[in-house]
Amino acid sequence: MRFRSLSVLLALAALVSGCQSTSIRSAWFDTDFAGPPFRKVMVVGDIGTTAGARAFEDDFAARLRAAGVDAIASHTVRLDDPTVTEAAFVAAVTGSGAQGLLLVRLLGVDTRTQVTTTMVPGGMGWGRNPWGGPPSRTMVAVPQVRQYELAAVETKLYDVQTRQLVWAATTSTFNPTSLARETPAFAELIIGQLAARGVIERK
Repeated sequence: MRFRSLSVLLALAALVSGCQSTSIRSAWFDTDFAGPPFRKVMVVGDIGTTAGARAFEDDFAARLRAAGVDAIASHTVRLDDPTVTEAAFVAAVTGSGAQGLLLVRLLGVDTRTQVTTTMVPGGMGWGRNPWGGPPSRTMVAVPQVRQYELAAVETKLYDVQTRQLVWAATTSTFNPTSLARETPAFAELIIGQLAARGVIERK
């Protein structure tokens, strides 16, 4: 138990110190998808605020282009307008020439509490024999209480022509700080997963 608790604390410390904090919780892929890889993708972000969504879309689209995939942020064709109709949405996506539609939605941020117990050396005690013997240390259980946040994000990629879901995943981000700081690692993770499935082709 002591080793397990120590391992948990070390893992949490590694995440807090700056290691990649976003990971895939679950993923799905349409095994019937035969390609070819999408060469142009429209990015739609539902991140909570209009300004946040626009910044996210711009950053993600830029990273797709850096990876060799043409990309467009949905707000550049006014799809972030809350009054846009479904017909107008479909027309804008189709008219953009995008082959894939990437929808990214923030599901929520949960605050969690983790309690672990670590054994640490306590005060000195005397040996068991009547003459005292060498001093020995007792071990004392010390509880460790830590709070952390987990942001859950759902990402779905659709084939624009068939309107079929091709790939989907749910990710968790440990202790998210800001959208601007978390987007690069998140985008690289998703782009890597899509490239590994052959849905897009990195240069």
